[in-house]
Amino acid sequence: MYNKLLEVVSEDKIFINEPMKKHTSFKIGGNADYLILAKNATEIINVISLCKKEKIPFFIMGNGSNLLVSDRGISGVVIKTAGALNSITVNGDEIIVESGVMLKKIANTALEHSLTGFEELSGIPGTVGGAVYMNAGAYGREFKDIVVSVKYIDENGNICEKKNSELDFYHRHSVFTDTKCVILETVLKLEKGNKDEISDKMKEITKKRKDKQPLEYPSAGSTFKRPVGCFAAALIEEAGLKGRAVGDAEVSVKHSGFVINKGNAAAADVLELIDIIKDTVKKKFNVELELEVQIVGR
Repeated sequence: MYNKLLEVVSEDKIFINEPMKKHTSFKIGGNADYLILAKNATEIINVISLCKKEKIPFFIMGNGSNLLVSDRGISGVVIKTAGALNSITVNGDEIIVESGVMLKKIANTALEHSLTGFEELSGIPGTVGGAVYMNAGAYGREFKDIVVSVKYIDENGNICEKKNSELDFYHRHSVFTDTKCVILETVLKLEKGNKDEISDKMKEITKKRKDKQPLEYPSAGSTFKRPVGCFAAALIEEAGLKGRAVGDAEVSVKHSGFVINKGNAAAADVLELIDIIKDTVKKKFNVELELEVQIVGR
């Protein structure tokens, strides 16, 4: 497979038996058979086409900020878009951004052009591709509120485009969630605002995140989606699970909605702790917690 990959990707962009813990915010995960640092849309299409032809499984990732990778790693080819597909353009009150761009860069670009509407999302780690994929959100704002359209590669290798109304956005879900489509570019619509006010709000959001979230430890962000009518963190805390640990995986004492890696947690530790949380909350409150973190790998 390596020699075939060399036909479509330069040698310096191919990594063999690459530890996925180096590519996830959780700092957890076994090796990927191959990891490709994609350079552009054409390269992604060529790699996907090759994988399909050779019947090799493939997985698309952004910055790895919402992933828990199995201790046994990932079979086949991982295509990473973070660091590539990083063009960003401002056109009036719209920002046209490729999928590998980090959200912090979008926030700073919006600030530079006095565009408001992205402040609440400014502290979310990860790329815009991943954020659109899962309709990421924070502090009452979600990507569905600002996306105009998305350009993507469909499962047949065609470049297509959908408008917001066609994207089936709801809480932590989009039309892409259950597909092998690859997001290439997103148009975001913001509003003209006051630069000082935008800056102040971004600082306020940053302070809130630092004060309330365990950003000093590796994690994949909020572990569970928000159940209807309540908050996962509140249920977990009321169930007496704050600080509960399996190995180095722990329910954060700072914010019980986060499972954190205290040092050398394995994916198996995290999964066992997740099962404990789900079972306990179900028994105490009859609420089924649903994962927000994406579990991938063997």
